[in-house]
Amino acid sequence: MHKGTAIKRELKQAVSAAENVTNSRTLEVLARAGFAASGILHLLVGAIAIRLAMGGSGNADFSGAVAELSTQPAGPFLLWASFAACAALALWQTSDAIFDYNRLPTKEKAGKKAKAGAQALVFAGLALTLLSFARGTGSGGDNQRAASDMTVNLMKAPGGVALLVVLGIAIAVTGVVYAIRGLRKSFEKHLVMPANQKARTGVTVLGVTGYVAKGIVLFLTGLLIAIATLQAHPEDSTGLDGGLRALRDQPLGVYLLAAVGAGLICYGVFMIVRARLAKMNQ
Repeated sequence: MHKGTAIKRELKQAVSAAENVTNSRTLEVLARAGFAASGILHLLVGAIAIRLAMGGSGNADFSGAVAELSTQPAGPFLLWASFAACAALALWQTSDAIFDYNRLPTKEKAGKKAKAGAQALVFAGLALTLLSFARGTGSGGDNQRAASDMTVNLMKAPGGVALLVVLGIAIAVTGVVYAIRGLRKSFEKHLVMPANQKARTGVTVLGVTGYVAKGIVLFLTGLLIAIATLQAHPEDSTGLDGGLRALRDQPLGVYLLAAVGAGLICYGVFMIVRARLAKMNQ
């Protein structure tokens, strides 16, 4: 009995130590930098989307954005710094999912923890993409191939088709949620809004435009996954780049793609601003 009590006490101390580390000031600064790194990548994706609308080339996804980042002056430094920042933000979000929101009602707690966990996965994915380029093993279009390969492999697995359709629908619904969040300006509650009215208006405009654009992109990406699965054409499931190219192929698609690209640039600027204004402890 005494031994069991000692083990429980040690586990509790270990959990407390882990929580203290993940709530440290150093990790918070790095996690804030993660928002900025994500913002830069969204800026680049938006710029590539506009380039595609104008008849240019490029991969309008995060591997394409990281590839462009690697070509900039001090490219290796930018890649490693962005990797560290995104990894820190993924760790911070993981900490939120594990340690935070425990005093909330069960339903609200579960929702917030799930959201934090999903965000942790997103930033971990960005960190892994950045790491592959920093180590020299990444290439533009990696996200396209990963999305296509995942679709092929899942379609071969028992129940994989249904799972992929559900995944596509879930991503599309997430896109709708993003757009609604932008239109309702609900992102503002996660920020310490500036006192200056013009600055507040600027942040709000960037947030609304950016969230709606991000929502459109996620909706198209999810829709493409579901349609490619139902039509048994897994090669058509090419992630973010495929969704944007599908938009370009619609009537007036060139203009729509340019508008979405501009919106993604706004989202990128918003994320850079969020690095300064985010409420990290909620």
